[in-house]
Amino acid sequence: MAGRIVETEAYVVGDASGHAFRGLTARNKSLFLERGHAYVYFIYGNWFSLNVSAGRSGVGTGVLVRALEPLEGEALMARRRPGAHREDLTRGPGRLATALDITRSLDGNDLCAPGPLWLGHAVRPRGKVGTSVRIGISQEAHRPLRFFERGNAFVSGPKRLQAQI
Repeated sequence: MAGRIVETEAYVVGDASGHAFRGLTARNKSLFLERGHAYVYFIYGNWFSLNVSAGRSGVGTGVLVRALEPLEGEALMARRRPGAHREDLTRGPGRLATALDITRSLDGNDLCAPGPLWLGHAVRPRGKVGTSVRIGISQEAHRPLRFFERGNAFVSGPKRLQAQI
């Protein structure tokens, strides 16, 4: 399976809404790895979410992968998300993780090295990038740290946020 990342949210140093805010724990230790590692966690008792560590080793920052545009393996994604419309297969972090079978077993994987999950090169140029506030958080929700490809059908969240620049 493969897809283009079309939506992310950043969680920076000192960000009270980020999992690294209170420091290193057994659960969030992957956020403190050198940039490019998977941080996978179970949220709301329902699904997994995938983040990519984004700082130097020992600095807890990350980028939540919120949405993908499926490129390969759509039939397999659809089997994992029965009844979902094509645009909904990987729109939103929980749907994305379910469609790609991302579980805690991938936590800590180096996404810049060969393995079961990795970040590759873009297969086509990206469109215009929009920014907005992040979605589904209560602390520091005003910060414009959500980035998405404008006009992409696979971007999640309310349409009113997609109109922001």
